[in-house]
Amino acid sequence: MTTAKTMNSSQRKFDSDTNLRKLGHFTVNAIGLGCMSMSHAYGTPDLAEAERTLEAALDIGYNFLDTAYLYGFGKNEELIGRVMKPRRHQFVLASKCGIVRSPEGKRVIDGTPASIRAVCEGSLQRLQTDVIDLYYLHRRDFKVPIEDSVGALSRLVEEGKVQAIGLSEVSAETLRKAHKVHPITALQTEYSLWSRNPEIAVLKACQELQIAFVAFSPLARGFLTGKLNDPQNQLEATDIRHNFPRFYPENYPKNLELLPRYNAIAKEAGCTPAQLALAWLLARAPHIIPIPGTRHLDYAKENFGAINVKLDASQLAKLDAIINHHTVVGDRYNPPTQTEIDTEQFPA
Repeated sequence: MTTAKTMNSSQRKFDSDTNLRKLGHFTVNAIGLGCMSMSHAYGTPDLAEAERTLEAALDIGYNFLDTAYLYGFGKNEELIGRVMKPRRHQFVLASKCGIVRSPEGKRVIDGTPASIRAVCEGSLQRLQTDVIDLYYLHRRDFKVPIEDSVGALSRLVEEGKVQAIGLSEVSAETLRKAHKVHPITALQTEYSLWSRNPEIAVLKACQELQIAFVAFSPLARGFLTGKLNDPQNQLEATDIRHNFPRFYPENYPKNLELLPRYNAIAKEAGCTPAQLALAWLLARAPHIIPIPGTRHLDYAKENFGAINVKLDASQLAKLDAIINHHTVVGDRYNPPTQTEIDTEQFPA
């Protein structure tokens, strides 16, 4: 069986710095690699650059890779399977089911047991592996009881096709229901200085149930890197950020006003703005694992460097005050997308 070991040399070198995080029975470095942008969502993929980044990822220190069938409808899984197969035993592999492509080519949320099994079988082939270490339900299907979806995932565990189960973008209530059916190893939701919804209930629920919290978009989809000043002109027309209210022309300039004070703290801490955002997350709680996504090798190196950035209490307090759900302008998602999400929301 081809699977990841619970510890390898790239992990051991961070042990003395307590830069390891528990992910069920796995132990991973505190920052993982989100692979979505290598094939999907953020403009035209650069396959050559993505391959270089993946090939270097384990040497940089990454040993937790996150993908999904949705990311290019299998193309991202194929990329990882092709490039990473020779070193499969060196990293923990996560993928997701629950969103499929309709005959018309549209994304459809489908959490039925039959769909979960079919997508998993396809993912195993695309990833060129015998087992997926962590398999998430990408979105809750409101037409299917969560108990039925998790039951289907648990049968994949029994058959040895999946080692552990995760959920993505669900509420604390849904998480507790699911955990009663089968132990949930990880919950994945967007979390950053400008997306604080997990602080309402999910973070606490994960801590109580000893479930890892995997934070996607920890760099606020590029906002916290300080490199995105004009989305309308810097981003390709196909970039999904054009659909997010915080990036709308009437909102983004107001959000940019938050960055000068934020960047000043990065300078004080001796790190880049991106590293500051990740260091803030790592300091929040030991069960949080950020997975910044990039297809660029230089950014992958920069992001992983945040593992060595330590912030003091004063810096953390200033960051909390500068960027939070009160100071950010615009909703996280547009109304149609928000209806797909099963998470707690701050009152308007």
